[in-house]
Formats: sequence, C-alpha cells, structure tokens
Amino acid sequence: MKSTLAKLWHRQRGIWFFNIRGDLIAGIVVALALIPEAIAFSIIAGLDPKVGLYASFSMAVVIAFAGGRPGMISAATGAMALLMVTLVAEHGLQYLLAATILTGIIQLFFAWAKLARYMMFIPRTVLVGFVNALAILIFLSQLPYLIDGDVTMWLLVAGGLIIIYGLPMLPFCPRLLPPPLVAIVALTGLVLFAGLPTLTVGDMGDLPDGLPVFLLPDVPLNLETLSIIFPTALALAIVGLLESLLTASILDDLTDTPSGKNREAQGQGIANIVTGCFGGMAGCAMIGQSVINIKSGGLGRLSTLAAGLYLLFFILVLGDLVSLIPMAALVAVMLMVAFATFDWNSLKTLHRLPRTDATVLLVTIGTVVVTHDLAKGVLAGVLLSAVFFARKIANSIHVDSSRPEGSNTRTYTVRGQLFFVAVDKFIDSFDYREPVHNVVIDLRELALWDSSAVAAIDKVVGKFRRNGMEVAVMAPLGAGRELHDKLARHDKGLELGTGGH
Repeated sequence: MKSTLAKLWHRQRGIWFFNIRGDLIAGIVVALALIPEAIAFSIIAGLDPKVGLYASFSMAVVIAFAGGRPGMISAATGAMALLMVTLVAEHGLQYLLAATILTGIIQLFFAWAKLARYMMFIPRTVLVGFVNALAILIFLSQLPYLIDGDVTMWLLVAGGLIIIYGLPMLPFCPRLLPPPLVAIVALTGLVLFAGLPTLTVGDMGDLPDGLPVFLLPDVPLNLETLSIIFPTALALAIVGLLESLLTASILDDLTDTPSGKNREAQGQGIANIVTGCFGGMAGCAMIGQSVINIKSGGLGRLSTLAAGLYLLFFILVLGDLVSLIPMAALVAVMLMVAFATFDWNSLKTLHRLPRTDATVLLVTIGTVVVTHDLAKGVLAGVLLSAVFFARKIANSIHVDSSRPEGSNTRTYTVRGQLFFVAVDKFIDSFDYREPVHNVVIDLRELALWDSSAVAAIDKVVGKFRRNGMEVAVMAPLGAGRELHDKLARHDKGLELGTGGH
C-alpha cells in the first residue's frame, strides 16, 4: 500500500508540483492579464462582463485537469467571441449557453474520432504565419489604448516596457520575480500614490460579486432550438479546436516537451460543457496568455489551475484593488507578449524560402490580419499549400518514348504521379498522328491516385484507336493496379468516348 501511494505521489509530483514557485507566480500574472481581456471579449459578443470572466475561470480550472498540454491557458477568446455575436443579438444569452454546451459535445465527438491527428496536414509555413498573425493582432488590439490615450498613458506604457525588458538585465534581480508582475505592481503603486488620472481595469466594466452558479440553459429542448444553435456551435467547436491544437504545437516548440493533442481536444470539450452550465461563454486556448505563462515561469498544470483560481480570487475578494490597476500596465504586458510571440527569424529567412512557401506565409498572415479570424487564415494557408503541392507533384510526371529503327511500334514509358491535376500534361505527352501501327503504353512505374487518372488513360487509348492504331497497355503495379482494373474501360471491350468516365 505504501509503495503504491509513493508511486502515485511521485507521479503527481512530476505532473503538478515540480515547479511550484514558478507556477504560482506565473498564475498571478496570467490572472491579472485575463481580467481586461475577458471583459473586452464579453463586450465584443454583446454580453455582460461576468459571462467572459466566469468562462475564463471555468475554462482554466477544468483544462488544468483535463487538457493535454501542461502550462497552456484556456479562457474566453476574441476569435470565439466574434462567432457568437449574431446568436447573442438575435436569441440572447440562454441560447449562447446552450450553444456552448453543444460546442463541448461536438468537440468530444471530434476527440473520439481522433481528428487531432490531422494536424500533420498543416505545413510549418502556415504555423509560422498563424503565430506572426496572432502577434500582429495582439499588437493591433493594444493600439486603441495608445492612439486614444494621453501623455500619461504613453509614459506609463513606456515605463512598463522599461521594467519588463530592463529588470532581467540587472545583476541583482531575482530570477523568480517575473518582470510583467513587477511592472503591474509598480505602475499600480505609482498611479495610486501620485494620483495620476488614467484608464483602469475598473473602467472596462463591473466585476462580478458572486460565484458562478450551476444552471442549465433556459431554452426549449426541441429541434427548433437545435437548428438555431447548431451552426454557431459547430463553428465554435472547429475554431476552438484549431486554435487550441495550434497553440499546443507552439508551446511544444517553446518548451521542447510533447503534448497529447487528442486529450487536449477532449479537455476542451469537457471545459466548454462545464462552462456553459456555469453561465460562461465558449472558450479555447489563448496563445497570448499561454506565452505569458511560459515566459513568466509557468510550466506545469498547477500554473493553469492557479491562474483560474487567482482570477476568481481577484474579482471576488480583491475586486476593488484589481479595478485600480492601470490599463497601461496590462498594455505593456500585452505588447511584450506580441513581441515575444512574433517569429522574428522568419523575416530574416523570408527571402531564402521557396517562392511558394513565402506566398503561403504571407497569405496566412494577410488573411488573419484582414479578417481578424485565425481559422480563416489557417484555412487559406492550408488550401494554398495544397494547390502548390498538387502543382509540384503534377509536374513530376514524365513520358518517355522509344521506337527501334525500322519498327512499326512506338513504346511510351510513363513515370510519376497521375491524378486530376496532372491529367492534361499526361494526355498532351503522346503523338497521336505518328504513322505507326502499334503503340505500347508502359504504366508499370506510374502511380494512379484517382478516377480522373484512369479516365485519362482511357482517353489516350481512345485517341490512338480512333487513328487506327493497336494499343497495348501495361497496367500499373501496386495499389494503382487495383484502381486501374476496377475503373478502366479500354481493357473491357467498352466504347471509349471523348468524355472518359
């Protein structure tokens, strides 16, 4: 019994308690940064600030236990808020809560289907574009505070950045003291003691004064309700998982540690179901807050749990003090996150990338910045990468021919990959008017990928036969042989028209 308990404690210590000081301190910084963002995202969605704050608390606490990436922060996000604007405007909060629960159910289905494995189809250039675009969005989201702010705001932000970047350079600075937390405390103290007039967290909205209560959404349980909430829930589920899995991949690189992508998908589903039952809006992983957590020393699940619990403690117990924090301090922290998130090395290597990779990178960034939708940027990048890849593979097909002197037979040897993109090049590679009696088409070194490829072979054979030539086809080997034998018409005595299959 003692041996079992010792093993269990050793395992849990390695998961939860290997970085206690760092995780607890990082949780404070993350919780403070979550407050104004959660309020802002609630306002974007047309909701009361407490909906976003409850969601951030609930998501962080649940995902600490159920998620697949230690140190990753999940909460209410801007991308998710934008997707729920119409539903909230037309049907209200209760339908949003129902959609949030359905979002979690859909994500659990995705986890059951192990769809997280398809992350492998997202190229590195798209991931880099995603990160850089997010850094730009974080930076742009802070510009209104600077543009609309006064000299006091500018000086406070500058002071915050000086503390954040200058403190680590001081030889006597304790390494366990996160510069972002020092900046928040220092600027808050300066504003209070000097009586400086500036925008504070309290000016962003009222903080809740009570705990979230378990309550199922007050909506009719019928098909009409399902038809109303399903489109929004499906969009939330897809975008939430996409952002969460991409964020997990980025943190994997930052920390050189692996994460369970399928477990993360499952955890997001559980967290959204719980959040919907406690009056919160749907959420997902936040790359900005996750980077803050890692940069502040938070590496384990304890940091995520601490962020959620600190958030609740701050808004319920220390709400009056938290409301006095100047927004300038949080702007400085978010600017640091933007600079740290951006992959500056990608600018140095951009001119050395293949033109197609550079185009995918820029299109991904441009789409996200223009639409403010990370999912659309990733989708655009993946589709463009697929187009470039298909074109590249299509150009790999080669048709060589030989005709011994005095022979009446022309042999064509085809190599490469034949699918719908390469069909035209394949068909145009033959001489249909050459005065020969026999044609041999050797496909043994050709890979067939779809019905369009088989239809193209039939079309080539048909062209030769209509010109009075005898055609012999040496069928592909391997998996292409089965596809050829199943779909081809030229070897079955069937009429070969000009349209193929």
